[in-house]
Amino acid sequence: MNEIYEQDILARKPFNPFRILRRWDKVVLAILLITLVLALTSQQQALNSVTGTGLSLLSVAPFILLSVLLAAYIKATGLDQQIARAFSYSPVRSIFFAAILGALSPFCSCGVIPIIAGLLISGVPLAPVMAFWLASPLMDPEMFILTSAVMGFDFAVVKTIAALGVALFAGFVVHFFRHLPMFQTVLREGYASGCGGPKAPESGLISLKFWQEKTRLSEFKKQSLSTGWFLAKWLTLAFLLESIMLHYLPAGGVAAHLNGDQWWTLPLSALVGIPAYLNGYAALPTLSALLDKGMDPSAGLTFVIAGGATSIPAAMAVFSLVKKKVFAAYIVFALSGAILSGVLLGPLL
Repeated sequence: MNEIYEQDILARKPFNPFRILRRWDKVVLAILLITLVLALTSQQQALNSVTGTGLSLLSVAPFILLSVLLAAYIKATGLDQQIARAFSYSPVRSIFFAAILGALSPFCSCGVIPIIAGLLISGVPLAPVMAFWLASPLMDPEMFILTSAVMGFDFAVVKTIAALGVALFAGFVVHFFRHLPMFQTVLREGYASGCGGPKAPESGLISLKFWQEKTRLSEFKKQSLSTGWFLAKWLTLAFLLESIMLHYLPAGGVAAHLNGDQWWTLPLSALVGIPAYLNGYAALPTLSALLDKGMDPSAGLTFVIAGGATSIPAAMAVFSLVKKKVFAAYIVFALSGAILSGVLLGPLL
């Protein structure tokens, strides 16, 4: 701020406060403005939102820390180039492998950001990355166990099949249209540059003990700090918005209207899943209660699949990393895949 003020004085220009705002991080500025508006309109809700955001950040902190360190380790050791080559050998097999790996991954959709970014920067095709990214928020081992306990084993199995189906559907569509301009340049420029820094040696050699080389150690530190800050600010914004929506738009109240068998029930279930579905664990008891009240199982499956991929944290994780057209494709794949899941797999429930 002082630097900008001194520049204006030396240039004999009037001090312009908007120049300071332009130099602020937009995500941080959005967090501050939202918090300020909450504090001015409802101090209690502001306190609840800040507290809820903090607790949510703490709950995912171990997974985020692990994923950040893992991504930095892969980059510093040179393993990213080897992984990129492995994914490029057979597109069909890599898409299947990515979908299965995403369903088995313990990371949430936010936790896989640094890993996804590292793969894309290393040249891994978007098709397997999209398959991995869609499968990851829909199912993991812990979610399968909880779904079996609350919804029944059959529902957990069908949801797992649906998650793999949506991931494979998206992966193969992207692979088929991979030559389109929108799928050529994927990452946002801000993220790619923000996660740069010293480059590891381009020799292609792998050094698992990266700390023994100054360049690789510098890369690890730079990658960890920049990616950690990137995730911290975006997740803070995501959880803050999630807490506000949880207060003003209860999921149960919105989803309660999805108990009909009209032709539009499944598309509406998918669309409602965007604002109403907050996280996989909170959705399970709500969905169980709605099914007990007569909600169509196909609509329930559509709701939980669409909502899992387009919930605020999941959607913002994608939006923060890739360009707008790729983000739009992700949303279209999630919604259309959820509707197809309800049509094809819903009768099994």
